Amino acid sequence: MNVIFWAELLVLVPACFYASWSDTVQRRIPNWLCLLTAGAGLALAAYEAGLGGVGSHGLHLGVALAVGMVLFRFGMIGGGDAKFYAGCAGWFAWSQASRLLLSVSIAGLVLFLVWFTVRRIMRKPIGGRGSDDNFDKLPYGIAIAAGALITAASAF
Repeated sequence: MNVIFWAELLVLVPACFYASWSDTVQRRIPNWLCLLTAGAGLALAAYEAGLGGVGSHGLHLGVALAVGMVLFRFGMIGGGDAKFYAGCAGWFAWSQASRLLLSVSIAGLVLFLVWFTVRRIMRKPIGGRGSDDNFDKLPYGIAIAAGALITAASAF
C-alpha cells in the first residue's frame, strides 16, 4: 500500500463522510473541514510530487474556489459546497479536474433524482433559492463527497 492510499483512507474518506453527514443534518459544511481537506491534499501533493505537484493541485483548488464563489454569489450553490469542492480539488492535479467535475456532476444527478422522488412521495415542497427552510434544499455536499471518493478510487 502506498502513501496516497493511506492518506485517502485516513483523511479524505472521513472528511467526505463528515461533510455528507453535516450537510444532511445541519445543511452546513464547516470551514475547518474544508481547510483540513484542502491542506491535507496539498501536503500529499508536496510529498508525492514536490513543488510542481503543489502547483498543479493548488491551481485546481484555486480555480475551483473562484468558480464556486461566483456560483455562490449568484445563489446557485451554498458557500460550504463551494469551499468543500475546492478542498477536495486540492487532492487532485489540474489534469484530473474534468474527472472530478464529471464524478461530482453524475453523483449530483443521482442525488437529485433520489431526493426529488423522496420529496414527492412525502408530499414535501421542492425547495430552492426562494425557500426559507434550509432543509427544503438539496444537500449537495453528499454529491461532492461521493464524486471526490469516486475520483480518488479511479486512480487505483
